[in-house]
Amino acid sequence: MRLDKFMSAAGVSSRKETALLVKKGRILVNGIPAKKPDMHIDPSDPVTLDGVPVIYREHIFIMMNKPLGIVSATEDPNEKTVVDLLPEQLQRQHLFPCGRLDKNTTGFVLLTSEGQLSHRILSPKRHVEKTYRFTVKYPLSPDDIVLLSAGVTIKADSHASEWKTAPCTVSVDKTDPTSGEIILTEGKYHQIKRMMEAVHNQITSLSRISFAGIDLDPALALGEWRFLTDAEEKMLRYAADT
Repeated sequence: MRLDKFMSAAGVSSRKETALLVKKGRILVNGIPAKKPDMHIDPSDPVTLDGVPVIYREHIFIMMNKPLGIVSATEDPNEKTVVDLLPEQLQRQHLFPCGRLDKNTTGFVLLTSEGQLSHRILSPKRHVEKTYRFTVKYPLSPDDIVLLSAGVTIKADSHASEWKTAPCTVSVDKTDPTSGEIILTEGKYHQIKRMMEAVHNQITSLSRISFAGIDLDPALALGEWRFLTDAEEKMLRYAADT
């Protein structure tokens, strides 16, 4: 693999930027200053930039804490997207959100470059769990919880026929029945909002706090991101293959 491609795939520098870094002697390969940006290296070769190891990733997996008002898409002519929140180097890596999170919903968005895994993990056959923290306008009663948990009849949008949601897990806080968590294994358009409307209630805030068994890192502020750890990536692949 070419060094400049390696650096780009690692999300560290563009090919043009790599050429400048090589010229300044800031990139070492196997402890030796790189001579040319297009030199061929093995991806397993130790590469450092200013003494800091550069980690090559064949596929990229990013956890982002999406803020309000940001669109879960690769691009949008009118709105800022989750990809726009990434550094310029990563924006060039053809990343896309694995599934969508509504513009007015915050929390865990997974961005990746691996299309096949994304397709598998979003397949309804996988029943991959997504956990959301919610608040509603009115307290949820025990009867409401029973109905929501068993599945309620809703419309996905104005053009869709009615359908019944899959069984899910709903719980409310002991001290505040207007707040709680819901665990879904499907992800229809505005599903939680429409589920609450089915029991004559209204979502006032919603945030995804877990995806495929991976919890949103509490250290990530809204708009911040990080790469998945090796352990988290293994959890993701397990969820996609079971």
